[in-house]
Amino acid sequence: MPERGIDLLPHDEILTFEELSRLVTIFCSMGVNKVRLTGGEPFARLDCMSFVEHLKNDLGVPQLHLTTNGVETYRFIRRLKAIGLSGLNVSLDTLSRSRFAELTRRDRLDHVLRTIKEAIRWCIHLKINSVVTKSTTDEEIRSLAGLAKHLPVSVRFIEHMPFSGNAAASVIQAELLSTRINRLFPSLHTVLARGPSTARLYSIAGFQGTIGVIEGKSRCFCSRCNKVRVTPAGMLKTCLYDQGVLDLKQMLRSGRDANDIGLAIRQVLQERQIDGRAAEMSNGFKEQQSMASIGG
Repeated sequence: MPERGIDLLPHDEILTFEELSRLVTIFCSMGVNKVRLTGGEPFARLDCMSFVEHLKNDLGVPQLHLTTNGVETYRFIRRLKAIGLSGLNVSLDTLSRSRFAELTRRDRLDHVLRTIKEAIRWCIHLKINSVVTKSTTDEEIRSLAGLAKHLPVSVRFIEHMPFSGNAAASVIQAELLSTRINRLFPSLHTVLARGPSTARLYSIAGFQGTIGVIEGKSRCFCSRCNKVRVTPAGMLKTCLYDQGVLDLKQMLRSGRDANDIGLAIRQVLQERQIDGRAAEMSNGFKEQQSMASIGG
């Protein structure tokens, strides 16, 4: 989150649950079988849990996943287990309480750890996402990776991408993240991914879980990426680095039918840039939005 926060959208500029439900139905009819709701904290939105249950129980989304900062999710773990949530991603950049408060400007580490504990207790497939910045120490990386040693989780270290709404995000790291991880954990063994994946996964002898590297700033996973994203305001992004390629909210609210919307989606997918660098060039290297406004 940028230090001064973000410009909040008026409530009527955000997609309603009914509009989101319609989009999910359209995407699933086109062959999409995995849907992810992202935060920050999705449960900050009133009645989000009922919407999650609707996606699974009424629409029958085959694979339903959730990404959260973990601040409120622990309250809903039992209900998420009951509907058959396919997986939970929790964002956690440090295990130090003081460092956590410094990074997030909130003293909520206990809440996040409770979400992790409850997910493990209820046997929900769990991934922990940790962004590595210029100030992240080797000890912080080792301590976070230690979660995968003692718990059946996948800890994925993520390159600091230019989506934090400030210039510091674009600082080039002195050491590539992949190089750093290999230096800290020299006994890594590659784990072959099942299907397209944005992460390179590794096992370590004696670890219950795995660790991974997501090289978003280096754009090393573009050839393996099959994701699209819909922002809270209804813009379709075929790449994090584009500025939005289709206004789905406008199409929904102007009365376009599902067939028209599906055709428009297919058209922009056919025009998708070859990788993140090309997508960034296409928007003239404009300042990137904060992930707090993109969602995720």
